[in-house]
Amino acid sequence: MMHKNRPVFLNLLQFRFPMTAIMSVGHRTSGVMMILGIPYLVYVLDRSLSGAEGFADTMAFFDQWLVRLVLFVVLWALIHHLLAGIRFLLIDFQIGVDKKSGRLSALAVMISAPIFAILIELLS
Repeated sequence: MMHKNRPVFLNLLQFRFPMTAIMSVGHRTSGVMMILGIPYLVYVLDRSLSGAEGFADTMAFFDQWLVRLVLFVVLWALIHHLLAGIRFLLIDFQIGVDKKSGRLSALAVMISAPIFAILIELLS
């Protein structure tokens, strides 16, 4: 006879997380991505300011499609983190605390961050 207190195997891929949970994980992920990218961006800035040759090397490096993709992801992370931070600040002031507003604001951040990143990329 099986015991009812047995541990249950939970497959996390089968869970349907609410938008607010996905938004929260995205906020943390974007923060980690930005922190990990800072040393590299400081190195690239130093290299580009080292002289004409360093600047030319840096510009040639930024012309590669993979580098531009990574920079786009970093730009998305920055915008997502900014918008999510504003959302959480409003929640701290008890604005948008109810379930419907929380879901809508999370969805708005998740949709608007990549749109803003695409617009900035197209305009630069």
